[in-house]
Amino acid sequence: MDKLYTTESAAEYLRVTPARVRQLIIAGRIKSEKYGRDHLIFESELKQYAASGKKKAGRPPQNSLRLR
Repeated sequence: MDKLYTTESAAEYLRVTPARVRQLIIAGRIKSEKYGRDHLIFESELKQYAASGKKKAGRPPQNSLRLR
């Protein structure tokens, strides 16, 4: 059975803010169960999100902006 994480503990696990975890839940990128006013997230969901990789921050390289 998977361990359950609160929004705050999931944020620590993913090394992001709790607000970012809530954004990911709203966007459907992380599934959660609502219990009262809290979201509970299974550890398998966090591992799946962490393994999926993240986009690089910032602007794309200059050469990719040119259209021919």
